Amino acid sequence: MSERKNIYLYYNNREELEHKLTHLINTAKKYDFTVVDHVMDANIIISVGSDGTFLQAVRKSGFRQDCLYVGVSTKDRLGMYCDFHIDDVTEMIEAMKLDKIEVRKYPVIQVNINQQGSFYCLNEFSIRSGIIKTFVMDVYIDDISFETFRGDGMLIATPTGSTAYNKSVNGAIVDPLLPCLQVSELASLNNNQYRTLGSSFILSGHRKLSLKVVQTGNDYPTMGMDNEALSIRHVEKIDIQLSDRIIKTVKLKDNSFWEKVKRIFL
Repeated sequence: MSERKNIYLYYNNREELEHKLTHLINTAKKYDFTVVDHVMDANIIISVGSDGTFLQAVRKSGFRQDCLYVGVSTKDRLGMYCDFHIDDVTEMIEAMKLDKIEVRKYPVIQVNINQQGSFYCLNEFSIRSGIIKTFVMDVYIDDISFETFRGDGMLIATPTGSTAYNKSVNGAIVDPLLPCLQVSELASLNNNQYRTLGSSFILSGHRKLSLKVVQTGNDYPTMGMDNEALSIRHVEKIDIQLSDRIIKTVKLKDNSFWEKVKRIFL
């Protein structure tokens, strides 16, 4: 950590955090860190807020591979991505200075829509009907037909995203040491014409999932990438797989993924 000295702070509302941000900046400078004004000049990006703020920090900075991300919570408790609290910044800076932290690596989803460009997600990618009507998608795994889905939509989550939207639709919580995708249905319709697996399933990180939207007038679905919406007309095919990109975050040595799961849910 000693060679990483340039810090960029990402936050949403400076006025509410003015005093605490000033304390964070002064503490960082006390320990010989430099706070920079441009994200590309940083090798440590600190999000101050919530898990949602962390997701935005990663997205707005371009899913960088050459830096560390740090989540600092301003809420009553820590989150899945926030290992530190704004009231304990001295502990965080000391840990970074004295190498009392470990680097955690999180996989990233790569989404290609209509073979026209890639998007990235740290938590999940979701696709839902854009109108009050079910829609139909043909599901392929490694370009081999798997099932035809009809319903409200589908959710594809990373292991870290498995504790978020995925959990609310009865998906499994997956250890982030397993590079994989989890696919969950949203209100699927099963009858004599349409038949789906009816449960979440997990794909190896080496596999590709493809969704082909059946063009029945509902080809303008609502798509979500983490906590942001994506608006694209005439969606025909979506290819989803794990990216080669890895998001590196820091954690205290006594704060594992499963300790966080226990703290938040149990």
